[in-house]
Amino acid sequence: MKFLKSPVKKTYSTQYSLEEKVKNIIDDVRACGDEALIRYNFQFDGNDRRVLSVDKDEIKIAYEKVDKKLIEFIKTAADNIKKFAEKQKECIRPLDDFETSPGVFLGHRILPVSSCCCYVPGGGYPLYSSALMLAIPAKVAGVKRVAACSPASKETGSISPYTLVAMDIAGVDEIYCVGGAHAVAAFSYGTSQIKPVDMIVGPGNQYVAEAKRQCYGQVGIDFIAGPSEVLIISEEKGNPSYIAADLLAQCEHDRQSKGILITTSGKLAQDVTEEIERQLTELETRDIAEYAWENNGEIILVSSIEEACRISDEYAPEHLEIHVEDEDRTISMLNNYGSLFIGEYAAEVFGDYISGTNHTLPTIRASRYTGGLYVGNFLKVCSYQKINKKGVDSIGKAAEALALGEGLYAHAKAVRIRMD
Repeated sequence: MKFLKSPVKKTYSTQYSLEEKVKNIIDDVRACGDEALIRYNFQFDGNDRRVLSVDKDEIKIAYEKVDKKLIEFIKTAADNIKKFAEKQKECIRPLDDFETSPGVFLGHRILPVSSCCCYVPGGGYPLYSSALMLAIPAKVAGVKRVAACSPASKETGSISPYTLVAMDIAGVDEIYCVGGAHAVAAFSYGTSQIKPVDMIVGPGNQYVAEAKRQCYGQVGIDFIAGPSEVLIISEEKGNPSYIAADLLAQCEHDRQSKGILITTSGKLAQDVTEEIERQLTELETRDIAEYAWENNGEIILVSSIEEACRISDEYAPEHLEIHVEDEDRTISMLNNYGSLFIGEYAAEVFGDYISGTNHTLPTIRASRYTGGLYVGNFLKVCSYQKINKKGVDSIGKAAEALALGEGLYAHAKAVRIRMD
């Protein structure tokens, strides 16, 4: 295989500095509450509002600022996301009274978490689609209190109207104009204006990701999100225009994003390189996409699809596209990916917005051990057991002996007292 481009390496010193900065912010919010939130809102976003919650009037104004056709498209996307989440929830079923021994009945209940916060990124782009991807599965799961937050636009001092509309369509119960590491701290530990939640989900910048890491345990999280990634596996018949467009679509997220092509064809590799250069000349976000491609992009030439799949599994990408003739065979060789896009027409962008699968996906190789966000993240599978006297008679002696074997005499007595 041949690496035509190489990724940029990270350094530990930057990470250590980030860790300390975020720890200081979290400690400040825990000590000073709303005063710290208001101070950080102004420092980072130029937001001087003192009431952090968004009321119905502010949401109503947002609807007036968004094109009505776009609102309908947001509703269409929300409907598709909801339908898929509902189908997924049907697969997660309770188990009732399974008898393992005479008189011993086991099972599990499916219980939603009580509250969550959906962190919707702001920054360079108003990623209002994330509001749908985060809040709708939570609502379908049955979460009673679904809060959401997003940083203010520097121009308006309010959350983007697109994001507010999407949050409202998704059914969010509470909306707060706050973002960054201080928002994560507030929803983890609580302030006068913000009641803490049981779980925080959603992507954000490196400060948000680090804050989620440090607050994990106090609050549940989905996973730690890094820069966005797409990996495309293609044979020689792949369409260079489609592949180039999908790589650049990923690269325009930010300068740390990564686009990777693994191909069995040297000609396709060259054609894609030329097509990327051509499409960049027409791209409004060229400065970001070109930087990401030049610094993080890779084209890897391999001898077989089998080799391509092995390398892909090592990368464990967030998004994985396959442009191959034998799709079923290729899929059978792949294990590590956040979401799979099958065929040249299944552009990753459809999953970003409207097809119905969730775009909140594991990055930085986390797909080796987890999938993307879905309705199940908001559900707890809690076991139970129901034992009658017959059950005590059938397993009591064994339980007592096992307890005594570990030297736990009170455990053994708790069994024996029921057998006497």
